[in-house]
Amino acid sequence: MARTEKSRRAQPSIAGIDRLIHEPARFMIMAHLAVVQNADFLFLQRQTGLTWGNLSSHLSKLEAAGYVTIEKEFARKKPHTMLRLTSKGRESFQNYRESMKQALDKFPEG
Repeated sequence: MARTEKSRRAQPSIAGIDRLIHEPARFMIMAHLAVVQNADFLFLQRQTGLTWGNLSSHLSKLEAAGYVTIEKEFARKKPHTMLRLTSKGRESFQNYRESMKQALDKFPEG
């Protein structure tokens, strides 16, 4: 068997990884939302360290994929945005975690 074929089979496959979640900023968003029932925009912004525009852009992509719901309301005449993972988002994040664990477990410890 050719060496390249053998080494290809030995490398962990991450082809099935959800690339939408794999992006670092979206991973942080999903990870924070996975451990809470819901969070407001400012809390998530502080936790992730993302700018307003950057967080908003990533949330829009996650919302379009059906991973996050965004509810906007006014509290004392001020806008208030609540964020929550959907059941699809929770399931997708759990699948992502499992896929990454499996891929990383195939590497020898060093």
